[in-house]
Amino acid sequence: MSLVIESITTQVVDVPLKRPFVTALRKVTTAETVILKMRDSQGRVGHGEAAPNAVVSGDTTKSIVSAIEDVIAPKIIGMSLDQPDVIKSAIDDSMIHNSSPKAAVNIALNDLIAQRYQVPLYVLLGGSDNEVITDYTVSVGDTNDMINQAKQLVEDGFDTLKLKVGADSEKADFDKVAAIRNAVGSKVKIRLDANQGWHPKQAVAAIHRMERAGLDIELVEQPVRANDFAGMKFVTQNVDTLILADESIFSVEDALRLIQMHGCDLINLKLMKAGGIDNALKINTLAEAAGIKCMVGSMIESSVSVAAAAHLAAAKENIQYVDLDAALMFSENPVSGGYVNDENRIELLNKPGLGF
Repeated sequence: MSLVIESITTQVVDVPLKRPFVTALRKVTTAETVILKMRDSQGRVGHGEAAPNAVVSGDTTKSIVSAIEDVIAPKIIGMSLDQPDVIKSAIDDSMIHNSSPKAAVNIALNDLIAQRYQVPLYVLLGGSDNEVITDYTVSVGDTNDMINQAKQLVEDGFDTLKLKVGADSEKADFDKVAAIRNAVGSKVKIRLDANQGWHPKQAVAAIHRMERAGLDIELVEQPVRANDFAGMKFVTQNVDTLILADESIFSVEDALRLIQMHGCDLINLKLMKAGGIDNALKINTLAEAAGIKCMVGSMIESSVSVAAAAHLAAAKENIQYVDLDAALMFSENPVSGGYVNDENRIELLNKPGLGF
C-alpha cells in the first residue's frame, strides 16, 4: 500500500513576548502563530508553522487557517508520499499568494520526508553541519532603552546585533546607532534593518553619514519600500555598505528581477515569504549563481519554523548570515524539541526530520 498523507490539523497558539517587539512597521506584544501537524498513513507526524504578518505577507491568523483547512489540505490529503514533488507543486498551485500557509504545509511535508528516510532535514537538504550562529534584534525604542538592550545581549553572548531603524528621523537613527556602537565597542557586528522606513535619497544620506562616521555597519536590510525596486537599485549603487533585500523578494521571479537590476548585494530568505523550504532553495540557488550571498531570517515565529530555517541555513554554504532569534523572544515555547539554543548558537538535534 502506498504511503499517503492521512490528515492535516492546525492549532492557533498565543504566547506573550518577553518584551514588545517594535519595528518601523508594527509593534508586537503577543506572538500569535499557527502550528500544523501532518500525519502520514504509518503514523509519523510532520510539523509546520505559519506566522501571520498582515503588513508584510498579507496573511492573518484566520486567513492562514482557512487557506490550510479549506483549500490546501483537501487538495493533498490522500496524495502519495512517493511523489513529494507532485505534492509540492499541488501546494504551490493551490491558490495565489498565501505564502505563509503554503510554507507551513511545505515545512511539514519536508519534515515527514526526512523522517521517512531517518535523517535530519539538513542532511536531506545536502548539508553536514548541525550548527548555526544567529544575531539578535534590538527593537525600536529610545536611545537609552536600545543601549541597554544591546549591552545586555552582548553580555549574554551575542556578538552580532541587528538594530531596527527607520521609525524616526534620519538624525535620530544616526544618533541611536552611534550611541550603541560606542556602548558595545568595535568588536560587535552591527546590522541595520529599516523595514522599508526610508525613501531612497534619505537612505543614501543616512548610510553615507554612518560610513563617514566610521560606525562600521555590516549591512542594511530593506531600506526602502518593498515594491520600489528602482529605489533598491539606487541605494545599492550609491553606498559602500552592503544592502540586503528582504520584503522586496517573495518569489523566484522577484529575486530574478532584482538580481538582473543589480538592485541588492544580499538576499534575505524567509520561509513565510517564499512559501516554504523548496522555493527558498530555488532563490538561494539563483542568488548563488549570481554571486550573491544569502541570509536566513524569520518573522515572529516559534521554534518549529525557526528549526526549519536553521536546517536550511545549516545545509547551504551560500547562506552566510543567520537571523533566527525569534523563538528566543517568546516567554515560553509552544513546542519542545528541534534544537538547543545556547546564547547565539543554534544546535540542531540529530534526530530524523526537524527533531520534534
